[in-house]
Amino acid sequence: MNAPPAGWHDASACLVDGSGNVIAYSEQERHNRVRHAIGDGFNKPTGAARFCLEQAGITVDDLDTIAIGWDIDQMFPGFFADERELAMHATGFDFPGRLPEIVLVPHHRAHAASAFYASPFSEAGVLVVDGNGENESTTIWSFSYDREPERKYARPRTTSLGYAYDGASEWLGFHHLDAGRTMGLAAHGRARGLVVETLVDTDGDGLRLAVPPLPENDGHATIDEIGSHYGATVTAWRELYAKLAGADRPSVPADRLNEDPAAVLVAYTAQRLIEDAVTSLAATARRLAGVAELCLAGGVALNCSANGLLPGPLFVPPVPHDAGVALGAAWSVRPPQRPGGAISPYLGEDVRADGVGPTAVQGLLRTGFDPDQVTDLLLDGQVGAVAQGRAEVGPRALCHRSILAVPDTTAVHERVNRIKHREQWRPFAGVTSPQYAGTLWERQEHLSRYMLGAARVTDEARRVAPGVVHVDGTTRPQVLAPGTAPAVEAVLAALAGRGAPPVLLNTSFNDRGEPLVNSAADALAAFRSMDLDFLVLDDALYRRTPGGC
Repeated sequence: MNAPPAGWHDASACLVDGSGNVIAYSEQERHNRVRHAIGDGFNKPTGAARFCLEQAGITVDDLDTIAIGWDIDQMFPGFFADERELAMHATGFDFPGRLPEIVLVPHHRAHAASAFYASPFSEAGVLVVDGNGENESTTIWSFSYDREPERKYARPRTTSLGYAYDGASEWLGFHHLDAGRTMGLAAHGRARGLVVETLVDTDGDGLRLAVPPLPENDGHATIDEIGSHYGATVTAWRELYAKLAGADRPSVPADRLNEDPAAVLVAYTAQRLIEDAVTSLAATARRLAGVAELCLAGGVALNCSANGLLPGPLFVPPVPHDAGVALGAAWSVRPPQRPGGAISPYLGEDVRADGVGPTAVQGLLRTGFDPDQVTDLLLDGQVGAVAQGRAEVGPRALCHRSILAVPDTTAVHERVNRIKHREQWRPFAGVTSPQYAGTLWERQEHLSRYMLGAARVTDEARRVAPGVVHVDGTTRPQVLAPGTAPAVEAVLAALAGRGAPPVLLNTSFNDRGEPLVNSAADALAAFRSMDLDFLVLDDALYRRTPGGC
């Protein structure tokens, strides 16, 4: 689990069996419908854990171990009277009988395990970069199936690249958990050829940041010290960005930030810092591990632009952020015994529309799903959504909970941003088949599995799919593996059969401020609240009837 009191955001639960096989995995936000599961009463992974148990057909009495991806004893000394109280606080469950073994896995150790064991590699270096673990902000590990993991390198919390990016996001008026918006805005600086100050010295294995670190208690910081250092360091970074920009905040509203030179400067300066530092750290990780294979984890591994600059072989799991430590904690106790293929992200709740009552579909026209009919609608310029099969884990919609459109004009980009109530300067990604991907963007062996790497587009993509080309000439692609998302795969095939380019705009099926839809009821509610034209739900197609809502 990623659970409180340490895991205060992105709570999650993952169930593995004694051989390390993943049975079920879900994020709490999908169940309580509170994005990132933030806030008292919302940050316990109770709903996610209950789903995992139900998926396996077991109860808490059947659990051998509960592993939590934080060293809570260090961060909260004396906070709990015993392990039973800790388990009840973290899970929201009562344990009136036998208590499973409680294992506290250091945060970066859990992140690293989540990346390596999810990869197809038998041996790899693992680079973990985030805001902070218990005592570090960056670590490098060497993993192999033949030996125990070894930590090779660590940087203190207040040298955090995550803190540096948070400072820019806060200057821009964003929550630090919305750092993706900062990354999207930064591309406008790249497109304009901005020359920005370098805020990191990458000579050698050490990184020297423009904001110096604070003195830290080595190896035993409590949550109070961690919180104090976070606030002071992020404030220092925000003040530095204000000095560079000549302003304390943007001069325009969020929907016009791309028009504000100072805002674009701040976003691009922070982005270049991340790119330069991660590029240097990746080279160090490969050297220290002694292999070319590299895995990334931690919140900074969600930075697709930085990931896309790194050479392969490179793997980022579908859940590199804090929700991923549920998987890593479980695998730290029961790791897989041999490498398999890259992990499937489709481990969440099955949408199963058979339980939807008549009220939920009132005013909607229902027909059976027909890929040719859906293709007709898309080619006619309509925008629809799909909710089919088990939900993806992670923040990227991978065609089980997606909004789709044909991206043949920039106008569709504008309409989908309006549908999602997003700023018009924000980008969208594309999805296509393996056979067509090479004609649209540069090849990515693993990053395009889960939409976790920016790729430069080709002239062909600019011609046939301008709706998914960002201002800097990149996109964040998904290459859809055969058999993983049947509805979208069938539509791509139908497009090709019509002589149309088999590529779709693919973005997450959620409105602004909401998590991805999870259940059939979520999908129908989101469909009604957004200006979508159709919904593929399980094996049915829903459209609005004249006068329907």
